Amino acid sequence: SVLGGCVAQTRTSPVEPVGLAPNRDPYYLRMYGPLLDEEFSIPAADISVIDPRYLRREVVFVGAERPGTVVVDPDEKFLYLVREDGRALRYGVGVGRAGFGWSGEATIRRKAKWPAWTPPAAMIERQPELEKYRNGQQPGINNPLGARALYLFEGDRDTLYRLHGSSEEWSIGRAVSSGCVRLLNQDIVDLYRRVPIGTRVIVRKSSAPQEIPA
Repeated sequence: SVLGGCVAQTRTSPVEPVGLAPNRDPYYLRMYGPLLDEEFSIPAADISVIDPRYLRREVVFVGAERPGTVVVDPDEKFLYLVREDGRALRYGVGVGRAGFGWSGEATIRRKAKWPAWTPPAAMIERQPELEKYRNGQQPGINNPLGARALYLFEGDRDTLYRLHGSSEEWSIGRAVSSGCVRLLNQDIVDLYRRVPIGTRVIVRKSSAPQEIPA
């Protein structure tokens, strides 16, 4: 089975800026500004390279999931934290590329601030340059899990998939990872504060064709 390794593939083409309005909006500049009171300082996110629809906002939610549930829509590249009265907090995410996606129902059984990252053995086989991290990469702004990680379990079994932070703004709204769901560091810090251990997470099945990676 394919294991979630949480690393984006190398970016191959520049992202065209999609409009400057949010980039100049004080509301979003505050939301995605630097977080300096962290163990490792988080710089301001460059939101000019992100489609504005992927910036955090409250929206109307259509679905049967109960308040407090996290719902990930891999095709739309959104994560929803369901609230009362048919509303949800919506975050833009990056998801697994073809063949690396995961869907199903899980529970957040562990939460970590500034986690270490250990690539699965299968990922090291695909990307031998990761051998140096076989015993783990130390926390920090360049760690693939970013500022926070929420660990998804099915019962007592670790799925190896995570909801985690990223400083790679260009990857939000794209299918680029080895299966994990990535949010901007500012967004995962916000989500981490809002979801307790035991939170139900539903990752909807993708309707995109899933190729099996070579």
